[in-house]
Amino acid sequence: MMTATAAAPRTHDGVGLHPEVESMPRERLAALQTQRLRELVERLWQQPWHRQRLQQAGLGAPQDLRSLADLHRLPFMVKTDLRDHYPFGLFAQPVDQLARIHASSGTTGKPTVVGYNTADLNVWADLMARTLHCAGARRGDVVHNAYGYGLFTGGLGMHAGAERLGAVVVPVSGGSTERQVSLIVDFGARVLCATPSYALAIAEVAEQQGVDLRNSALRVGLFGAEPWSEAMRREIESRLNLRAIDNYGLSEIMGPGVAVECEQQDGLHGWEDHFLFEVVHPDTQAPLPEGEVGELVITTLTKQALPMLRYRTRDITRLTTARCACGRTHVRLLRVSGRNDDMLIVRGVNVFPTQIEAVLVGQPHVAPHYLLVLTRRGSLDHVTLETEAEPGFAPERYEALGHEIGHRVKSTVGITVDVVVRAPGELPRSQGKAVRVRDLRGQGG
Repeated sequence: MMTATAAAPRTHDGVGLHPEVESMPRERLAALQTQRLRELVERLWQQPWHRQRLQQAGLGAPQDLRSLADLHRLPFMVKTDLRDHYPFGLFAQPVDQLARIHASSGTTGKPTVVGYNTADLNVWADLMARTLHCAGARRGDVVHNAYGYGLFTGGLGMHAGAERLGAVVVPVSGGSTERQVSLIVDFGARVLCATPSYALAIAEVAEQQGVDLRNSALRVGLFGAEPWSEAMRREIESRLNLRAIDNYGLSEIMGPGVAVECEQQDGLHGWEDHFLFEVVHPDTQAPLPEGEVGELVITTLTKQALPMLRYRTRDITRLTTARCACGRTHVRLLRVSGRNDDMLIVRGVNVFPTQIEAVLVGQPHVAPHYLLVLTRRGSLDHVTLETEAEPGFAPERYEALGHEIGHRVKSTVGITVDVVVRAPGELPRSQGKAVRVRDLRGQGG
């Protein structure tokens, strides 16, 4: 029987950091998941809130759960459940038994609070080491960690995983971008961890300083915490001369390291020994067959302090169990295209910001920075797309460039936008998650 925690990383000749797990036959994975799901439901049954909901869903006892096929009988959890029980109401352990507490920013209400005991932190570090290794990081690599530290899970999650892997961590966090450029060069960083938008900001500042990071030691970039497009990936790889790897996670489930691309860049491997992945219809919540696009739902199989049962992530993706060319057998998430609650409905057209990004990135004379401002003109939606020209592009040509961008957005995305081309550096840069949309439609603007 496998335990929830795994041994410290070892050097292997097989697939991945933990080849006995990462290339486990799918039948054995399913058996392990079934066992751990039963154990999870037994733990949740001891909590009155969970037991009541399980009974309302028709579960008479934990033993009624016989296989993974019974999963659809169980109730969902959503972010408001955590906020309604703020701060510790859904924790499965008393606060004095925890080792760490993280929380969201709470900019749209009460923050989402999550907790970990020592065993949870050990599993998290182990999975992050596996994640970094899957992305191409190796023992002894200098890892430049530009994810934010503090209550945000990104910085400390990456930090612990890099240490567990045996890498050398530079805990720089976000901000002071000019200094970050110097540290990347001076310390010989091979791995960069950041949001994709901040990676581009680092590249931009380096270029302004006359530093060509394409000639640095950087070879692997582990990017996440915000949706990003294939066009953005190509831009980052071109400007930093590294392989840009997509990493997926969310605080409610664990933090970063829930799923990650391998060097094939052909979908994100979801670590199924610790998580159950489903895709459901965003409106009906009906389970969708493999390969169909829908909302990702995740169950934590081993988390102790704050277990999550069928948590609706609001992220839109699709799954495949086809074996990856790398040899790993775990399910793959075929790139998160956006969040269900980030989707904009503009005059009846569904639009994700990443669709706009895909038009802009790589467009000649256009910098990869943008802001969508949504207002109402009478009864109709109006969209203004603010972007920047590349340095050296003549200001008298901004208007013509804007018309060209607007035409491309209309022909590829299907919405009409007014484009405002600004001078280089006029749009704010993000040190963490980029703000791409300002929706003023409910403010009379």
